[in-house]
Amino acid sequence: MQFVVIGRDAKDDKALERRMAARDAHIAMIKEGVESGRNILGAAMLDEKGAMNGSVMVLDFESREALDEWLKKEPYVTEKVWDEIEVIPCSIPPTFAHVLPQKTKAA
Repeated sequence: MQFVVIGRDAKDDKALERRMAARDAHIAMIKEGVESGRNILGAAMLDEKGAMNGSVMVLDFESREALDEWLKKEPYVTEKVWDEIEVIPCSIPPTFAHVLPQKTKAA
């Protein structure tokens, strides 16, 4: 089951500092997900000045519950980088199958 996850950064004065402090752990977790085929796509969201202010990911999990368990360990969650998380179930169609890892099949 595929999901779009949008994490919007907190807006307090220390938000960017927390993001940068958690970034290496976040990227390490993302790399693990890419290797396992769970992380399909990800990007930093940018404000109008080009500063990072959130993240968007397309992920593949067995269920919403499995995704929620993963989110509990995601460094941008545990370190309070994101203050708002939106999860949207989605289905990647065959037209975009080229972006999917081998283990994931398009809808």
